[in-house]
Amino acid sequence: MDVTVVEKSSSFERAFRGEILQPGGLAVLEELGVLQAARNRGSHVHDRFQLLSGGKAILGVDYKAMPGPYNYMLSVPQQNILEELLAACRREPAFRYLAGTRVTDLVRDGGAVRGAVVSGPRGTRNVRARCVVGADGRYSKTRQLSGIPYDRRDVFTFDLLWFKLPATGEPLRDVTIRGGGGRMLLSYSSYPEGVQLGWALPHGGYRAFAARPFTEFRDQLCQAAPEYAGRIYERVRGLTDLSLLDVFAGTAREWARDGLLLIGDAAHTHSPLGAQGLNLALQDAVLAHPVLLKALRRSGPVDAAALADYTAPRTADIRKVLKFQHIQAKGMLGSRSKAVEAGRHLMASIVHRTPIGHKLTKMVAFGNPACRVRTDLYASAGAARPAPPA
Repeated sequence: MDVTVVEKSSSFERAFRGEILQPGGLAVLEELGVLQAARNRGSHVHDRFQLLSGGKAILGVDYKAMPGPYNYMLSVPQQNILEELLAACRREPAFRYLAGTRVTDLVRDGGAVRGAVVSGPRGTRNVRARCVVGADGRYSKTRQLSGIPYDRRDVFTFDLLWFKLPATGEPLRDVTIRGGGGRMLLSYSSYPEGVQLGWALPHGGYRAFAARPFTEFRDQLCQAAPEYAGRIYERVRGLTDLSLLDVFAGTAREWARDGLLLIGDAAHTHSPLGAQGLNLALQDAVLAHPVLLKALRRSGPVDAAALADYTAPRTADIRKVLKFQHIQAKGMLGSRSKAVEAGRHLMASIVHRTPIGHKLTKMVAFGNPACRVRTDLYASAGAARPAPPA
């Protein structure tokens, strides 16, 4: 079965923010046969998550206590993952990769999608397909061209400023969030630079932040994480050393139309809390795979109804994640009041000691437990090939 991937960038040498793989994402990459190769390019193992409030640890999740073999988180550059996935795809004779190529329109037949108009080094042409899969991120061009409405929800009270510092000593084993008082600082080891940090700003507050003296921000950082003070003053000198992430949630109102399927951030967008985006996208692809193959085995076009066995249950999965992330944000940031601080400690106690808390922890770490790569379908997926490019 022919597959064409259209990628607007000419290479993967660019900045990515999502670097943490949860156990569920690690399992997918292992089943796809690329995990070890991606790790060998450089990565860091994290085996605990901790939430600090007022300088005290109020929540710690020990990944080593979870079922193996993927009882850890892995910080790995997305470039490494993408390059290994691409190398694996290129070993398939029916795979074609169009780098430096943009989707500029969709090929339609009546109300159905029948391919994409692409523009790249070889000019503009049509790529015909029985199903177009939009996996092009939170600002998906495919989704925009399809006309599918997207509901952005500004339910989070913060945006994140990302920056990196050089490492000193051994890599961090913890992914740490220092929260409370309306502030939050995220930190973990990042390959190869050293330490990745994310500082929470009030949502939509970057312009006001940029107007203040930069030294105020550095002083606040050093107060929140004094162990990094020397490196902060050396490396974080101005706004150009920071990268802003606009934090919001969102869902496309439809994930499938006749001849079209949206997955990953194109279908559902998340906050960075819990390192869910990359992991959910990987599981989206795995869960959609058998449903899409079944639809492609039939003659004729792939209609939205044929993809419902994926979209219906997956919508329920994502709804739970979005709801929990909203609760997480309130607990990790919160206000300075004693009542909110007491509530934060209560939430941490629930996660530690109750079946509900353990269930939520497993959801964050493993995602959908039924997600397994259907390698048995690789050789048996005989279907009519799509028409060649026009």
